[in-house]
Amino acid sequence: MTADSPRQAIALTYDGVDAPALSAKGDDELAEAILAIAREHEVPIYENAELVKLLARLELGDAIPEALYRTIAEIIAFAWYLKGKCPPGFTTTPSATDLPRLNAPGR
Repeated sequence: MTADSPRQAIALTYDGVDAPALSAKGDDELAEAILAIAREHEVPIYENAELVKLLARLELGDAIPEALYRTIAEIIAFAWYLKGKCPPGFTTTPSATDLPRLNAPGR
């Protein structure tokens, strides 16, 4: 980002069913307001100027493009991890069956 580039921010909503969608976007003062609201509600903030630039092209309410599903999924998963959350049916700690067997035959 150059010194004369506006500060941008976007916000996504995700209901766990449909693809995440753009719920807010803005430059400069509006971007700062979006970030302030996120901080106020303890929403994790991920900073990536290139990703914001791509997502800011969307209209409010638009779903993220399929090409960004994995990237956004990883960000959402990390945000959930930071907040100590996980999807229904998942656990936050691996069970003994999830761990690799170090003494397995042939190793």
